[in-house]
Amino acid sequence: MVGRGRPRDAGVEGRVLDAAMTEMRARGYDGMSVDRVAERAGVAKTTIYRRWPSKAELVVAMIAGLRSAVPFEPSGDARRDLTELVTGIAATLEAIPTTLVADLTAAAAREPRVGDSVRALWGARHAAVAAIIAQAQSDGLLLAHADPGVVVDQLVGPLYYRLLITGEPIDPAYVRALVLSTLGPEKKS
Repeated sequence: MVGRGRPRDAGVEGRVLDAAMTEMRARGYDGMSVDRVAERAGVAKTTIYRRWPSKAELVVAMIAGLRSAVPFEPSGDARRDLTELVTGIAATLEAIPTTLVADLTAAAAREPRVGDSVRALWGARHAAVAAIIAQAQSDGLLLAHADPGVVVDQLVGPLYYRLLITGEPIDPAYVRALVLSTLGPEKKS
Protein backbone atom coordinates (compact mmCIF):
# COMPACT_ATOMS: atom_id res chain seq x y z
CA MET A 1 0.00 0.00 0.00
CA VAL A 2 1.34 3.41 -0.95
CA GLY A 3 1.29 6.07 1.80
CA ARG A 4 -0.16 9.50 1.20
CA GLY A 5 1.97 12.61 1.20
CA ARG A 6 5.70 12.91 1.73
CA PRO A 7 7.54 10.29 3.77
CA ARG A 8 8.45 11.33 7.31
CA ASP A 9 11.93 12.74 7.83
CA ALA A 10 13.53 10.42 10.39
CA GLY A 11 15.57 13.25 11.89
CA VAL A 12 12.59 15.49 12.59
CA GLU A 13 11.46 13.63 15.70
CA GLY A 14 14.91 13.84 17.29
CA ARG A 15 15.25 17.55 16.48
CA VAL A 16 11.81 18.30 17.89
CA LEU A 17 12.41 16.32 21.10
CA ASP A 18 15.82 17.97 21.56
CA ALA A 19 14.22 21.38 21.00
CA ALA A 20 11.46 20.52 23.49
CA MET A 21 14.07 19.56 26.10
CA THR A 22 15.97 22.80 25.48
CA GLU A 23 12.75 24.84 25.80
CA MET A 24 11.75 23.00 29.00
CA ARG A 25 15.19 23.71 30.45
CA ALA A 26 15.03 27.37 29.48
CA ARG A 27 11.39 28.19 30.25
CA GLY A 28 9.87 25.34 32.25
CA TYR A 29 6.70 23.50 31.33
CA ASP A 30 4.38 26.49 31.67
CA GLY A 31 6.64 28.76 29.62
CA MET A 32 7.37 26.22 26.90
CA SER A 33 5.46 26.79 23.67
CA VAL A 34 5.06 24.59 20.63
CA ASP A 35 5.74 27.69 18.48
CA ARG A 36 9.23 28.10 20.00
CA VAL A 37 9.90 24.35 19.84
CA ALA A 38 9.00 24.37 16.13
CA GLU A 39 11.20 27.40 15.49
CA ARG A 40 14.15 25.89 17.38
CA ALA A 41 13.74 22.53 15.58
CA GLY A 42 13.37 24.18 12.18
CA VAL A 43 10.00 22.60 11.45
CA ALA A 44 6.45 23.81 10.95
CA LYS A 45 4.14 23.79 13.95
CA THR A 46 1.82 21.48 12.01
CA THR A 47 4.66 18.94 11.79
CA ILE A 48 4.74 18.80 15.58
CA TYR A 49 0.96 18.64 15.99
CA ARG A 50 0.73 15.76 13.50
CA ARG A 51 2.99 13.72 15.77
CA TRP A 52 1.97 15.11 19.17
CA PRO A 53 -1.51 16.68 19.41
CA SER A 54 -0.64 18.82 22.46
CA LYS A 55 2.24 20.23 24.46
CA ALA A 56 1.56 17.57 27.11
CA GLU A 57 1.88 14.80 24.48
CA LEU A 58 5.17 16.32 23.29
CA VAL A 59 6.51 16.35 26.84
CA VAL A 60 5.32 12.75 27.30
CA ALA A 61 7.40 11.76 24.25
CA MET A 62 10.37 13.68 25.62
CA ILE A 63 10.07 11.86 28.96
CA ALA A 64 9.78 8.51 27.17
CA GLY A 65 13.16 9.28 25.61
CA LEU A 66 14.65 9.52 29.09
CA ARG A 67 13.61 5.93 29.86
CA SER A 68 16.50 4.51 27.86
CA ALA A 69 18.97 6.84 29.58
CA VAL A 70 19.57 4.31 32.37
CA PRO A 71 20.48 1.04 30.67
CA PHE A 72 20.66 -1.88 33.07
CA GLU A 73 21.41 -5.59 32.83
CA PRO A 74 21.19 -7.53 36.11
CA SER A 75 24.29 -9.56 36.97
CA GLY A 76 22.79 -11.64 39.76
CA ASP A 77 24.94 -9.89 42.40
CA ALA A 78 22.28 -7.92 44.30
CA ARG A 79 24.71 -5.47 45.94
CA ARG A 80 26.46 -4.65 42.68
CA ASP A 81 23.17 -4.50 40.73
CA LEU A 82 21.56 -2.20 43.28
CA THR A 83 24.59 0.09 43.32
CA GLU A 84 24.73 0.17 39.52
CA LEU A 85 21.03 0.84 39.02
CA VAL A 86 20.74 3.55 41.68
CA THR A 87 23.98 5.13 40.38
CA GLY A 88 22.40 5.25 36.90
CA ILE A 89 19.27 6.89 38.26
CA ALA A 90 21.39 9.41 40.18
CA ALA A 91 23.49 10.17 37.08
CA THR A 92 20.34 10.79 35.05
CA LEU A 93 19.01 13.16 37.71
CA GLU A 94 22.36 14.97 37.93
CA ALA A 95 22.44 15.41 34.13
CA ILE A 96 19.02 17.08 34.07
CA PRO A 97 18.79 20.63 35.43
CA THR A 98 17.12 20.75 38.84
CA THR A 99 14.55 23.22 37.54
CA LEU A 100 13.56 20.74 34.83
CA VAL A 101 13.01 17.98 37.41
CA ALA A 102 10.95 20.41 39.51
CA ASP A 103 8.94 21.55 36.47
CA LEU A 104 8.30 17.98 35.34
CA THR A 105 7.18 17.08 38.86
CA ALA A 106 4.81 20.07 38.95
CA ALA A 107 3.52 19.37 35.43
CA ALA A 108 2.96 15.72 36.39
CA ALA A 109 0.77 16.87 39.27
CA ARG A 110 -1.34 19.12 36.98
CA GLU A 111 -1.41 17.26 33.65
CA PRO A 112 -2.69 13.67 33.84
CA ARG A 113 -0.86 12.53 30.67
CA VAL A 114 2.43 13.99 31.87
CA GLY A 115 1.86 12.40 35.28
CA ASP A 116 1.15 9.02 33.69
CA SER A 117 4.34 9.29 31.64
CA VAL A 118 6.49 10.28 34.61
CA ARG A 119 5.05 7.39 36.64
CA ALA A 120 5.71 4.99 33.74
CA LEU A 121 9.27 6.30 33.42
CA TRP A 122 10.07 5.66 37.06
CA GLY A 123 7.72 2.69 37.39
CA ALA A 124 10.02 0.54 35.25
CA ARG A 125 13.04 1.57 37.35
CA HIS A 126 11.08 1.07 40.56
CA ALA A 127 10.22 -2.47 39.46
CA ALA A 128 13.86 -3.19 38.58
CA VAL A 129 15.07 -1.95 41.98
CA ALA A 130 12.29 -3.89 43.76
CA ALA A 131 13.38 -7.07 41.95
CA ILE A 132 16.95 -6.53 43.13
CA ILE A 133 15.68 -5.92 46.68
CA ALA A 134 13.76 -9.21 46.52
CA GLN A 135 16.97 -10.93 45.32
CA ALA A 136 18.88 -9.33 48.21
CA GLN A 137 16.27 -10.70 50.60
CA SER A 138 16.54 -14.22 49.20
CA ASP A 139 20.36 -13.93 49.37
CA GLY A 140 20.10 -12.97 53.05
CA LEU A 141 21.49 -9.46 52.48
CA LEU A 142 18.28 -7.80 53.62
CA LEU A 143 15.69 -8.72 56.22
CA ALA A 144 12.92 -10.84 54.73
CA HIS A 145 10.17 -8.74 56.34
CA ALA A 146 11.31 -5.51 54.64
CA ASP A 147 8.77 -4.32 52.07
CA PRO A 148 10.68 -4.03 48.74
CA GLY A 149 8.57 -1.02 47.67
CA VAL A 150 9.42 0.85 50.87
CA VAL A 151 13.11 -0.02 50.50
CA VAL A 152 13.05 1.35 46.94
CA ASP A 153 11.51 4.58 48.27
CA GLN A 154 14.24 4.73 50.93
CA LEU A 155 16.92 4.41 48.25
CA VAL A 156 15.52 6.69 45.55
CA GLY A 157 13.74 9.29 47.71
CA PRO A 158 17.00 10.70 49.10
CA LEU A 159 18.21 11.35 45.54
CA TYR A 160 15.26 13.66 44.94
CA TYR A 161 15.62 15.21 48.40
CA ARG A 162 19.23 16.14 47.69
CA LEU A 163 18.47 17.30 44.16
CA LEU A 164 15.41 19.40 44.95
CA ILE A 165 15.85 20.45 48.60
CA THR A 166 19.44 20.47 49.85
CA GLY A 167 21.36 20.76 46.58
CA GLU A 168 23.98 18.33 47.87
CA PRO A 169 25.62 16.09 45.27
CA ILE A 170 24.15 12.71 44.40
CA ASP A 171 27.41 11.23 43.25
CA PRO A 172 28.52 7.55 43.23
CA ALA A 173 29.96 7.85 46.75
CA TYR A 174 26.56 8.93 48.06
CA VAL A 175 24.85 6.07 46.23
CA ARG A 176 27.32 3.59 47.73
CA ALA A 177 26.50 5.04 51.17
CA LEU A 178 22.77 4.59 50.49
CA VAL A 179 23.27 0.97 49.45
CA LEU A 180 25.55 0.34 52.44
CA SER A 181 22.97 1.75 54.85
CA THR A 182 20.30 -0.42 53.20
CA LEU A 183 22.17 -3.71 52.91
CA GLY A 184 24.78 -3.25 55.62
CA PRO A 185 28.46 -4.00 55.15
CA GLU A 186 29.55 -6.76 52.83
CA LYS A 187 30.00 -10.01 54.70
CA LYS A 188 33.41 -11.64 54.39
CA SER A 189 33.29 -15.30 53.39
